[in-house]
Amino acid sequence: MAEAPSLRIVHCFRSPIGGIFRHVRDLAELHSAAGHQVGILCDSSTGGAHEDRLFDQIMPYLSLGVTRFPIRRSVGLKDMAALAEAYKLIKELQPDILHGHGAKGGVIARLIGSLLRVRRYRVARLYSPHGGSLHFSRSKPSGQAVFMAERVLERMTESISFVCDYERRTYETKIGQPHCQATRVYNGISERDFGRIPVEAEGVDFAYIGMLRDLKGPDVFINAFAEAERLVGRPLSGVIVGDGPDFNRYRGMVEQKGLSHRIGFKPAMPIAEAFALSDIIVVPSRAEAMPYIVLEALAAEKTVIASRVGGIPEILGNDSEALVEAGRADLFGAVMARALTEPDWSRRTMPSPESFRSRFSASVMARDIEALYRAQLARI
Repeated sequence: MAEAPSLRIVHCFRSPIGGIFRHVRDLAELHSAAGHQVGILCDSSTGGAHEDRLFDQIMPYLSLGVTRFPIRRSVGLKDMAALAEAYKLIKELQPDILHGHGAKGGVIARLIGSLLRVRRYRVARLYSPHGGSLHFSRSKPSGQAVFMAERVLERMTESISFVCDYERRTYETKIGQPHCQATRVYNGISERDFGRIPVEAEGVDFAYIGMLRDLKGPDVFINAFAEAERLVGRPLSGVIVGDGPDFNRYRGMVEQKGLSHRIGFKPAMPIAEAFALSDIIVVPSRAEAMPYIVLEALAAEKTVIASRVGGIPEILGNDSEALVEAGRADLFGAVMARALTEPDWSRRTMPSPESFRSRFSASVMARDIEALYRAQLARI
């Protein structure tokens, strides 16, 4: 039987930080290893030294290169210029697959893919929300406008790939049953990410790792830390790892509560280095889709305490004691205290490494996404 031809794949997304960037990097590496040509189109105004290092690491797998230009978070007239620029750049790459990630990436991939299709160009248009527009509320005009745009863009989409069942249910509730093909492919972790990461000598009791913005809940972590201290009855130690627009506010909050000597701040760093800081990772997000931080922490055999939001219950189990109502610092503090003081709490609550690996492997994710790409190309 003839070998399937290699594909030219371009991933479009706005901000090269966080879970979307991790998702694309894993796909690029594995698909490149499978013989495909992969490229990235993303924003040039976000990310810092840490993200620059990540780009350096992934470049050997990007035979179609990295194209970066300004892509704003909000929608405006300047988007037209960005789309025109993106069209020229993508047309030169001659992709078989345009895969948009997040709200802005989904717009770019599907609009440009549709323009190419008008010119009789054979390209499949795929979209993965990764939360994105699904965080909007149906009760607000802004949310209604976003959901209407998503409905229109379905007509320019071969397939929507959801990263968890929660994301799919949310889409159906807020926007409706997709008019295009839709499937669910779980995020996965690469083999090198599996294995215990021990805590360094100066490790702390609890770590928050992520963007410094209220959606991710650093404020909840700070308040929960104070509550855990009260419950345990002795000083504890913690660290907040990450960058973001609200850094000064969170630092001021720590100082105001008198916790400056017990909660430290560190900039974004390679995840293995962050995991060496603590054995208990707290994920107090107010909203998520399928957060990589939870997957990465479990692969590193860390204890995870997280909000009951998005696809996190699909990872930890719906009845897990490690799940906490979002925003409830008092409840987070109580669980943090138990995790620290009950010797068998982690063993009892965390999924086994074997069962976790069987569900959340990057190789399975890449295989299923490639099958989706080929199936959609065959339909064009």
